[in-house]
Amino acid sequence: MKRRELLGSLFSDKERREDIIIRPPYYKDIYSFDKHCHECNGICSTVCQENIIVITENKTPILNFSKSGCTYCDECAKACPSDVLNTEYKQKIALEFEIDMLQCLSWNNTLCFSCKEPCLDNAIEFLGMFRPSIIDDKCTACGFCVSRCPTNAINYKKERDQ
Repeated sequence: MKRRELLGSLFSDKERREDIIIRPPYYKDIYSFDKHCHECNGICSTVCQENIIVITENKTPILNFSKSGCTYCDECAKACPSDVLNTEYKQKIALEFEIDMLQCLSWNNTLCFSCKEPCLDNAIEFLGMFRPSIIDDKCTACGFCVSRCPTNAINYKKERDQ
């Protein structure tokens, strides 16, 4: 058993994240997924280099941050045959992230930079060697930190105006 699996099993005794549907960040109309995605074979998921686009039972794409994060590479939008996803509508993923201090190894005095290392935008800052926090102005909601946290201490919720 790897360290990540061990720590994850110790701290995964309850569901902490809301049941949120996260769509790829290239749509204009949220209802267009239900209208047009059933006509496609989910090509957006096949071109995703991070393999985070999952096609649901109703044939619409959602992002799954448990594996990796979104690079905003535009490939899913370029591949979309029905124009549901289009680079013209590129937007920040409408989520707010926070660190659960009770679950976070660093907040509990264990050296861990798992969330900071994959953050390309330097949106996670540490007070000394411990006490990480997410800087909202820098965070692009890519989700890379979520997949790397060994204790699932990074939670997300929809932005307030969503």
